[in-house]
Amino acid sequence: MDSDGLCRLYSGHTDAVFCLAWSPDGRLIASGSRDGTVQVWEAATGSIKHSFYTQHTCVLSVAWSPDSHYLASGATDGSVCIWQAENGNVQTQYHGHTRFVRSVSWSPNGRLIASGGDYGDNTLQIWEANSGKTLAIQRTQQRIFSAPWSPDGTVIASASFDQRVELWQAPEDQGELQHLYSYRQHKGPVYAVAWSPDSTTIVSAGQEAQARIWQSATGSDLYTYNQHQQAIKTLAWSPDGTYIASAGNDTTLHVWCAQTGQRTAILTDTHGDIHRTWIRTLAWSPNSQYIAAASAATIVIWPWSKVN
Repeated sequence: MDSDGLCRLYSGHTDAVFCLAWSPDGRLIASGSRDGTVQVWEAATGSIKHSFYTQHTCVLSVAWSPDSHYLASGATDGSVCIWQAENGNVQTQYHGHTRFVRSVSWSPNGRLIASGGDYGDNTLQIWEANSGKTLAIQRTQQRIFSAPWSPDGTVIASASFDQRVELWQAPEDQGELQHLYSYRQHKGPVYAVAWSPDSTTIVSAGQEAQARIWQSATGSDLYTYNQHQQAIKTLAWSPDGTYIASAGNDTTLHVWCAQTGQRTAILTDTHGDIHRTWIRTLAWSPNSQYIAAASAATIVIWPWSKVN
């Protein structure tokens, strides 16, 4: 699928972009980078609104609160900051991790945050967004790459280096996370996991270059998407539930039917000037009309509604 004249580029960062997230109200995009900044910018124009500095640490993860008023960012030094999106003031700082917070995810009610630690930390932690009070810490033997909350707020899925996706009952109060089951069909590290909007289905992918779609209640496989040539590093389910977008080391962005696994498009440009290196992160707009994807220091916004 050719992008010429359709996509928009954002180049405000000076080093590789590791994470991005679309605000729930659809107006803004937040992106975090190796340059030590979280940048908030207008999705429609690319105009930067704020740049938050994280004391020279690499920003690995970023997530919006459900009301679009706050941002959570995780960094290589183990810190998580809650920023006021309007002015960049720090609302809360969480220091429960020792290193590399690869994943941050808000509970749908906006009260809690799940954060996952990568190399040197290896913990899944649940804590209060307002106070920073720790509710639960699950220590694992493996690096956690992604730990999203289910849209219905009841379960957390964690993807890790040990080829598994673990499902955990989300805590309502202080205490240990209740382990539900392990999904073990992958044959390599699992880098990405995402929920369907109705929380009934999960898609996960990683080093084996295949995305697996399975039922969240039972772990039963539905189908496998195997059109990528190299490791899949990021994926996301469209908010309307229709499509899944996936990308990774082969520098291609695939969009495919969530129901059947049939590929709908590969988003690229004629001259190969956009995604020259592997794609680290992507996100759908809340209205499912656009896809933002980052490789190196550049973010591309693809108008899915026009190219589909």
